[in-house]
Amino acid sequence: MKDGHDIAGLMAGIGARARAAAAELAFAPAAAKRAALEAAARAIEAREAAIAAANERDMDFGRDKGLSPAMLDRLMLDPARIAGIAQGLRTVAAQDDPVGAVIAEWDMPSGLHIRRVRTPLGVVGVIFESRPNVTADAGALCLKAGNAAILRGGSESFHSSRAIHDCLAEGLRAADLPEDAIQLVPTRDRAAVAEMLKMTGMIDVIVPRGGKGLVGLVQREARVPVFAHLEGIVHVYVDAAADPKKAFEVVLNAKTRRTGICGAAECLLIDRPLAVGLGADLIAALVEAGVRVHADETLAALPGTLRATEADWGREYLDMDIAARIVDGVDGAIDHIRRYGSQHTDAILTEDDAAAERFFTRLDSAILMRNASTQFADGGEFGMGAEIGIATGKMHARGPVGAEQLTSFKYLVTGDGAVRN
Repeated sequence: MKDGHDIAGLMAGIGARARAAAAELAFAPAAAKRAALEAAARAIEAREAAIAAANERDMDFGRDKGLSPAMLDRLMLDPARIAGIAQGLRTVAAQDDPVGAVIAEWDMPSGLHIRRVRTPLGVVGVIFESRPNVTADAGALCLKAGNAAILRGGSESFHSSRAIHDCLAEGLRAADLPEDAIQLVPTRDRAAVAEMLKMTGMIDVIVPRGGKGLVGLVQREARVPVFAHLEGIVHVYVDAAADPKKAFEVVLNAKTRRTGICGAAECLLIDRPLAVGLGADLIAALVEAGVRVHADETLAALPGTLRATEADWGREYLDMDIAARIVDGVDGAIDHIRRYGSQHTDAILTEDDAAAERFFTRLDSAILMRNASTQFADGGEFGMGAEIGIATGKMHARGPVGAEQLTSFKYLVTGDGAVRN
């Protein structure tokens, strides 16, 4: 399907069906949505072998394509991750339905009673790379919030995404909900992405999940509103008042647990008084763990480090690399993060309440943490069951985007024959 007109027609049909499904989902019973997700979870478990086989085809494709180890890790589905997909579906299913929830209500002297209630966005388009679990996360969250979803996975996750989508479709059928509520674009042709970005009459919001190239393209070209973050330039600042044990555990986990996720630490900032003590020990621990440390002029004297260049500040490695720099206290850390950060996730390690409060107050990242690994920057870890992405913008949704963030609101106004003077 290489002809642009075929792709345009394909996407127009998907969009029209999604719009029709969204109209039904807007008032679908909460019990039906829950039943669909629970049935989908059972299908994931029943089809584990088929999903694993599909994923192995994708892994072979990824290796042939030359994907980095971190990207292959994003792509890989083992039994534990497949079980995690099913559990994520159940967690979303068990959450309170956000649709129709009353956000606020009040009475006016005119006799009007006003309620602000949550309502679905409509149709959500999700464009993602590598991680096939996004198929389930995005489909589940959109459904829970009463939205239809159009999912366009990356070429490398093509077969895995289809296998997972089949389970979501089975769940929709079991709950007697429109199967078009969650559609997977059935082509690797990149023209489908270009079409999605201009489907203003059919898609209400686009959520890109992937690298800087994909997200930058979407933000530049989209005519549809976008929830996105361009990069996860994640900083961990070790304050002079940090607890050494916590510092070792958090820094190593934040960098090495999974290097290819957007919450992985990319820059370590060390308070100057720690340069020859805890800071040097942290650098040594990272080097011993196999991390390539791109160090400033002070830290570059330490064994096993590489001399950092200007390009290392504000760089998202998504690999076993980290930039490291000495700063002058919490204000030095704040200045560095303001200059080089991406307003995704930043952490402070300190036992000093005043330093932590200053860090929290004077930075405006979507997620700020104290004495915790930045690998927790994830909707599932925030109790959302899953996430459709991390948004760093300031309009509507910010941070992990769960079901509640995939709703808008409307005002319901009642009177008793009220007229305006």
